Amino acid sequence: MRKLIIGLLCLAGVAVVIDFGAAAYTEYHVSRQLRAGAELSADPEVTIKGFPFVAQAMSGRYDDVLIRARSNRPDIPGEIALEANLYGLHAPVGQLLDGTAGTMAVDRVEAQMAIEPIELGRLFGIPDLQVLGPPADKSDGTGGSGGSGLTTAGAHVLKGSLPVAADGRILPVGVTPGSTATKVEVQVEADLLLDGDQIRIQATRFYTDRTATTDTPASATKSEILDEDRPAVLERFSRTIDTKELPFGIAPTEVEAKGGQIIVYGIGRSMTIDLDQLQQP
Repeated sequence: MRKLIIGLLCLAGVAVVIDFGAAAYTEYHVSRQLRAGAELSADPEVTIKGFPFVAQAMSGRYDDVLIRARSNRPDIPGEIALEANLYGLHAPVGQLLDGTAGTMAVDRVEAQMAIEPIELGRLFGIPDLQVLGPPADKSDGTGGSGGSGLTTAGAHVLKGSLPVAADGRILPVGVTPGSTATKVEVQVEADLLLDGDQIRIQATRFYTDRTATTDTPASATKSEILDEDRPAVLERFSRTIDTKELPFGIAPTEVEAKGGQIIVYGIGRSMTIDLDQLQQP
């Protein structure tokens, strides 16, 4: 009986190793296919969740496939992060295993793209740009539309340093600061909106932390910036970004600022996707 138990345990261990090996082999081939189809600079991370993998492959339905990739876009300096969860991916046995999977049905797709702090700084031309939380004296308004038809994540505080010339004027984008130029730290309130397929970051006013103590160093406020520079400064902290659709062509439905990132989400249900089109052209 002891030998039988040991033998069964050994067989179970071998079965687990084979199952994980088959899953890893499939993940590699799907990753390579995604990279080639979407013209990515590196292999995306593919994780086929659930155990046992072989049972999912034989049934032709995979419970949860997670895809993470980094992509370059001409309109956003640097890279953006793409992520897609495919719940209930239907593929005939062997298609994912041999890397020939193309068009297939999915019960639900949860997709997102994230623009990280470094890329945001480059996009705004403000290298040290930070996306902070909602203003201390205002509610964030999450989820509201205000009757405008826009999905809003409410107001957030943006913080960054701008170069100032010797005469006190804020230097415009593209002008190289001279030896006498200094920098001033600016904080503004900006609305974060999703308007169709576009993210709108609109600076509305200068921000002063009303909860700060008198010992807290203050950033530049509206009164410290010349009148003629105020509109340009607010414009400097405003941008419209085209999402160009999320992975597999999912339409965006929500936007939020989290951890210094701008993240856009979308959900698709009962749809057909093409693994060669993780990123739409």
